[in-house]
Amino acid sequence: MTEFTPWLSLFGGSLIGLAAVLLMAFHGRIAGMTGILSGLVPPFSTDWAWRAAFLAGAVGAPALIAGGTAYTIPFDSPTPSAWLVVGGLIVGVGVYFGSGCTSGHGVCGLARLSPRSVVATITFMTSTAITVFVIRHLIGGL
Repeated sequence: MTEFTPWLSLFGGSLIGLAAVLLMAFHGRIAGMTGILSGLVPPFSTDWAWRAAFLAGAVGAPALIAGGTAYTIPFDSPTPSAWLVVGGLIVGVGVYFGSGCTSGHGVCGLARLSPRSVVATITFMTSTAITVFVIRHLIGGL
């Protein structure tokens, strides 16, 4: 069962939007996490410093909240680890062939009214809905 947290979700989404706007305003770059991460894989991009800072903030901020407050970030997955790895690899292939990830297309591309990002985001969401339906209702999985 998933716990719906509207205020935390609104706050988190607002911070993601603010980060995307600031990155575009100050660096002229799309806040696609996959593209940002790929610039930190050798051979390193010449603009690796902002990429490292962006990812450090994306990982560090939740770590500070979890470590500095009584708030815990619950995570429990009944899915076997091997399935998670395979799923991650499949997503990686999709990101490569789709020329971007959900954050690049879904957050930044839609905000720029990019037709390619609209198609990509519809594809992401449709694929997700079909996958959840098949796993939960046809296969009877987790």
